[in-house]
Amino acid sequence: MKKTSQPSAEALETYQAICEVLSETKGIEVSSMFGMPAVKRDKKAFAGLFGNAMVFKLSGDAHAKALALAGAELFDPSGMKRPMKAWVVVPARHKSRWLAFAKQSLESIAAGG
Repeated sequence: MKKTSQPSAEALETYQAICEVLSETKGIEVSSMFGMPAVKRDKKAFAGLFGNAMVFKLSGDAHAKALALAGAELFDPSGMKRPMKAWVVVPARHKSRWLAFAKQSLESIAAGG
């Protein structure tokens, strides 16, 4: 597992606010994945806090838009150049978009993605 820094208070606060909004949806659970804070629906992870960034399981247009953001990259939790192709790391400089990506990710897994 790739070591990551502890999230800043600001990143953690933003993540917690997102979790609060998402928790209004049935089946949402705040848990962990790969040792990081994560959000799951029916035991399937779709978003998480990775250092000062958030990671999202996305598909289609949402995946492309997230990956096009400056500093965004595919999620490689092992650090061994084996990225998880559906997962995108969105840095804190784009935290204003985190909630929208979290909602898109939730919609995608709800639809079976």
